[in-house]
Order: sequence, then structure tokens, then C-alpha cells
Amino acid sequence: MKIDCVGGGPASLYLAILAKLQEPAHEVTVHERHAAGTSHGWGVTYWPDLLEELRTHDPVSARAVAERSVRWRGGFAHVGDRTTAHDGDVGHAIGRHRLRTVLADRARELGVGLEFGAEIGSRAELPDADLVVAGDGAHSRLRTESAAHFGTRVTTGANRFIWLGTTRVFTAFTFAFVESGHGWIWCYAYGYGPDRSTCVVECSEATWTGLGLDRIDHADALRLLEKLFADMLDGHELLGRTDIEGHAQWQAFPTVTNEAWSHGNLVLIGDAAHTTHYSIGAGTSLALRDAACLARMLGPAGPGRLPDALAAYERERKQALLSVQSAARHSAQWYENLPRYIGLEPRQMFALLGQRHSPLLPYVPPQLYYHLDQTVGRLPSLRRLKQSLGPRLARVLQSRRPRG
Repeated sequence: MKIDCVGGGPASLYLAILAKLQEPAHEVTVHERHAAGTSHGWGVTYWPDLLEELRTHDPVSARAVAERSVRWRGGFAHVGDRTTAHDGDVGHAIGRHRLRTVLADRARELGVGLEFGAEIGSRAELPDADLVVAGDGAHSRLRTESAAHFGTRVTTGANRFIWLGTTRVFTAFTFAFVESGHGWIWCYAYGYGPDRSTCVVECSEATWTGLGLDRIDHADALRLLEKLFADMLDGHELLGRTDIEGHAQWQAFPTVTNEAWSHGNLVLIGDAAHTTHYSIGAGTSLALRDAACLARMLGPAGPGRLPDALAAYERERKQALLSVQSAARHSAQWYENLPRYIGLEPRQMFALLGQRHSPLLPYVPPQLYYHLDQTVGRLPSLRRLKQSLGPRLARVLQSRRPRG
């Protein structure tokens, strides 16, 4: 088959790699609108289970990803002048540019064509492809061109956020919540290399406008945020982007869903198909899993079985996403309702921060939930009951919530 992937992110590159490994005769090309060597963003996170999956698909690229990643365990939460630590699971992070470079090098080694500076704005620009893969992000042009068919829906969150970097290297996942004169503002940070960390800052719309972050220029915004998070940064600076995309922008997070993931020989992958709130750190992992699933469904066969392959890919990935999308939705709501939890003792708040994916948490008084959760955690039978009943009970409570 002739496969054209639009967008040079992890999803497209990994699909190209796996497609060539399964069938070297496939003619695969990745089209990236930016020049070679450019990238945007800071570090991305993933968890050990993803690395194991990558090893089963392609040990060569998995080894390169692991060698260029950092790892941490647990984290810290700073709430005003109070701090608590948590010994949690192991996590990994890698610079976005490093990840893309690793995947691009591997794809090129396998014979994938990489075309940089290639702007593809319409399906009609790739008339000879058997399969066109839209891996061009949450604002996908190819998807937008056929938005009515895909049934695209975009909803935006209530809070404002911005992705930044910092020269302080965090060796654990670190949260900081600061009370400004206009409400709470918070960030979380994690190292992804020897000299850099990602720092995501978030606040309510009222705090964002109250602090003037909607009006002041980017350099002044960075200096203001450095003052607010001075204790956590420990003298280090915050960094805005200096790449081709310009400086980072404040955004309201767009949650993208699609009723259909394919239209003829055009298929969606990664953020073009779905987005999940950044606070669960799953975007890159989901994109790579999309790629692995699509490559497996395509197999070595030709275009004759393409409709069945794309339908199977959509069914499997939609099912796999159900729990992740629910967790992301509840995680976003936890931050949007921060005043409900901010008065707790730091250890209690951090515990509920870790429980923010729970569908029950919004309906149970926070302190009561904390104590119940501590009890359930000590009794395996109750823990299983909570996992079984939680989603169903939450749906009942949601249906009884007053409307309007």
C-alpha cells in the first residue's frame, strides 16, 4: 500500500515504523509542515507499561526512547507554606524533540520517506495514496475538511493553562499551589532531561484576568509567575518557547471527540481523533497506542481490506479510551473545583489529588472521602467493591443532580 501520514508527531512516525516492519513493501511517507529539526513543547510523560508495549512492537526504537528518558518516583505537593511528600509509582519523561528525533531516525532507517516543510491542507493534495493518516493534531485540517462526516465535537475547559519550561531539574513530580490576591494559581513540574523540566501553570479564568495575565506581554508574565512560584523554582527561571511556533500561549483545554474516525481512505490518529486533559499525562501514550493498533489492523495486506481494518481499529481504540476519557474528565473537574479541596491538610489534599479520577469524589465531602478511601485501601474486599460500584453510583448521582 501507499500510506501518507500528515503531521510529523509521535503518532504518525510510530505508525510509519510499524507499518514498514510489518510489510517492507509498503510505501510510507510522513509529511511534516515544519522544517527538519524544529519542534515545540517541552517534555512528555509516560509510564512503565507503555515502555513494555513499545518493546514488543519494536525493541530498537523502544531502547532508544528508554536511553533518552529520565525517571522519577512519587512526588511533592507545596500548598502555600506547607509541603507533603508521596511515595508513588515510577514515571518516565522524555523531551518531545528527543522523542520525535528517535522515531524519525528509526523511520528513516526502515525506508520511510520524511518530507519536512510540506504543508498538506487538504485530502485532495494526496490523490494517489491508498491510505491517508491524519496525525496533524487537535486542530487537524484534514479532519476539519470533513468535520460533518467525522461528527467532531470540541468542548473547552473552564480554566486557563500554559506550558512552560524551567532550568530547575525536578527529580520528582512536583505540585505547587499559591494563593494570589486574585485566587489560587498552581503548577506542576517534572524533569525530562539533564538541564530542563516541564512546568505547566493553571488557574481559573477569574485569577487569570485578575493577575493581568490576559493583558501583559509574555516576558512580563514569566517574571510574574517566577515571583509567584519562587519557592518551588529556588532561584531558577521559567522559559517560554523560542521555536518556530513563537512563545507559548495561554489556552483553555480543547477536548476533541469524533463519532467516526475514518472517512473513505482517511483515518484519524492521536490528537486528531481524541484529546484527553493534560493533567493525566496520557496524550503521547495514547497516540503511540493508536499507531500500534492501526498498524496491527492494517497488517501486510493490501488496500482491499482497508474498510474492515479501519473499522476494527476504531472499535478497539474507542473501547480502550472509555476509562481514560472518564479519568481525564474527572481530573479536569478536580482542578476546576480546587476551592473544594484546598483547605484540607496537605497530606489529605495530595491523597485526593491522586484520587481525582474517581467518579465518586465530586459527590462525597472531601474529608469523608479521604477517611473512607484510607479504610478501603486497607481492605481488599472493599477496594474491589469500590471499583465495581463507583462508576455506576456516580451515574446515578449525576442523573439526580439539579439542572439549570
